[in-house]
Amino acid sequence: MTTTHAVGLAALLTLTIAPVFAADLATTTFRDHVDSEGNISRPTDVRSNWVHLGSWVVDDAEAPGAGFHDVYTQPEAAEAYRDSGEFADGTVLVKEIRGIESAEKTTGPALWAAEPRVWFVMVKDGQGRFDGPHWGQDWGWALFTADEPEVNVSESFENTCMGCHTPAQQTDWVFVEGYPTLR
Repeated sequence: MTTTHAVGLAALLTLTIAPVFAADLATTTFRDHVDSEGNISRPTDVRSNWVHLGSWVVDDAEAPGAGFHDVYTQPEAAEAYRDSGEFADGTVLVKEIRGIESAEKTTGPALWAAEPRVWFVMVKDGQGRFDGPHWGQDWGWALFTADEPEVNVSESFENTCMGCHTPAQQTDWVFVEGYPTLR
């Protein structure tokens, strides 16, 4: 097989497999993380099985969202974004916010992540499957606390999520500049 044929075959396989890959992502997401009524559950295996997109630190105890923000997604969702520059249908983003610990170390003053406080979960719904207070702008939105990690305590997308995410409206409501894994 010549190099030209091999490159052509690789391109054909990529074009053939990519839509199936995206369809599988949506199927898996809407089977495992969203029930038939649109209720979002918190994925619990993100640290061990998902891709870490990046971290933010809000080092002001008085600020909303103070703490270490670590953001995760499914491996296939990260790959789809790198290929297309868009979040595929079925992409799940999990932002885990943990408290901040600090101490003087031999290298200087140090900060590190403490125990989780909250998890924000976003689910890309490019098909418009659900209509309700937790669905808007082609995403499902949920908030889970350490006190009740199985219960979505968000009031609604408009009341709980939109205020913080409005500045990221041009990038599909996601602060992608903080996620080097997507580049």
